[in-house]
Amino acid sequence: MKTTLSIGLLLTLISTASFADAYANCKGCHGVNGEKVALGKSKIIKDMTKSEIEDSLLGYQNGTYGRSMKGLMVGQVRSLSAADIKSIANQIGK
Repeated sequence: MKTTLSIGLLLTLISTASFADAYANCKGCHGVNGEKVALGKSKIIKDMTKSEIEDSLLGYQNGTYGRSMKGLMVGQVRSLSAADIKSIANQIGK
């Protein structure tokens, strides 16, 4: 029983830690501080305002934003909550 409880607690802590930073999944393409041109095609998102970042992420979610990377980004932002989007904008935007 203790082993099962310990494994469950460990899995909960790991999943909580991985979602603590809403921007964590973005860093691979956009850079730690949003400084990269993702896959050679995106804007440098650290140069965008908080509002522009929120609008673009919401646009990707509802399919009204994006060009060549739209298909990829829709999948990346689909599960973001409004709080996640605001967190990303506050962390990266000007």
